Amino acid sequence: MADEDLSKLKIDKSAPTYRPLRRRRFIYGAGIIVLFLFIALLYGTGFLTPAVQVEVANVTKIYPSQAFTLLNASGYVVAQRKAAVASKVTGRLVALMIEEGNEIKKGEVIARLENEDVIASRNQAAAELKAARHNLELAQAELTDARLSFERYQELLEDGFVSQSSFDSAEARYKKAQASVEAALARVTASKAALDGAEIAVEYTLIRAPFDAVVLTKNADIGDIVTPIGAAADAKAAVVTIADMDSLQVEVDVSESNIQSVKIGHPCEIQLDALPDSRFLGKVHMIVPTADRTKATILVKVRFLDKDNRILPEMSAKVAFLSRDIRPDEQEPRTALLKSAILADNDKHSVFLIHENRVKATPITVGDTFGDMVEVLSGVRPGDRVVLSPLDKIKDGSRIKIPEI
Repeated sequence: MADEDLSKLKIDKSAPTYRPLRRRRFIYGAGIIVLFLFIALLYGTGFLTPAVQVEVANVTKIYPSQAFTLLNASGYVVAQRKAAVASKVTGRLVALMIEEGNEIKKGEVIARLENEDVIASRNQAAAELKAARHNLELAQAELTDARLSFERYQELLEDGFVSQSSFDSAEARYKKAQASVEAALARVTASKAALDGAEIAVEYTLIRAPFDAVVLTKNADIGDIVTPIGAAADAKAAVVTIADMDSLQVEVDVSESNIQSVKIGHPCEIQLDALPDSRFLGKVHMIVPTADRTKATILVKVRFLDKDNRILPEMSAKVAFLSRDIRPDEQEPRTALLKSAILADNDKHSVFLIHENRVKATPITVGDTFGDMVEVLSGVRPGDRVVLSPLDKIKDGSRIKIPEI
């Protein structure tokens, strides 16, 4: 009985089995179709398309003057009238009326040295002059009295009413009075000269501005010893350094080989590193008639046509020497792009604008042409990057690769 039960547990391989082949084939076929569709979708979106290596151009701001620039040079803003203001005498600084950046007028007192001693000398000289003038008045009164007495004695002598000795005494008194007046006049002149000297000594303790200017640096402080020589220990030779801002010019070095392109009076455009968004009109003021043998350059001075308070001495500057004057409509910057980055289709223009690692076909509106640059009126902005010399295989949405520099 046990053997019969075990025999019943064996699998009968001869019995037919049912396999749903058609169903499996349908599932496999559908999977293959879905895979092909997925791959086609990836290719269509460019995901599996190899990235195209491209060159990049930047949308920038340019000035129209770049199209007619003959030569560029760099240099610095220099004040043609500048002074280190000092005192003519040695003394301690007791007052300083200015700070850096202050505007001062010619003759304005900007500092003062201790001057109590010279003021006392001036007062003494003034008193001596006053006394000398009083003595002169006294001598003049004495001269008047002596003259009248002399004239009376002269008449009486002619009539025989006085002796010759009395007349001689009157004449001597008159001449003595004349001499006293001349001496008094000399004393007045000497006293006046002494007072003038004392006034000058007081004036030397007052440091005044030699011309209209702006204070650049303060070289001494209250309590410092100021001397015109500056040989003493801890002594200051100059109190302040000033510059006439109306005399600012740009001094640039021009190569000897290019100096023939520069003429006095030629128009220029000046750019300051500190003010990159501004351009200033200028003209060649002077070509210094000597060369620097170490650099093989010649110094050229360019003056500003318009005054601007933002321009300061010692600023770095770049000068463009132009072939003609700049028109008013050429003074503002333009948004521009290299010609080779623009695609033209009849009257329509476009560029491939780069966004991350893909490009987007972007229509633009163009304007004037400046050399190899074209003005862009709309479509892109300064700072945008576009494909330079785009290839035929680049399409809207294509993946790109920018070579590392």
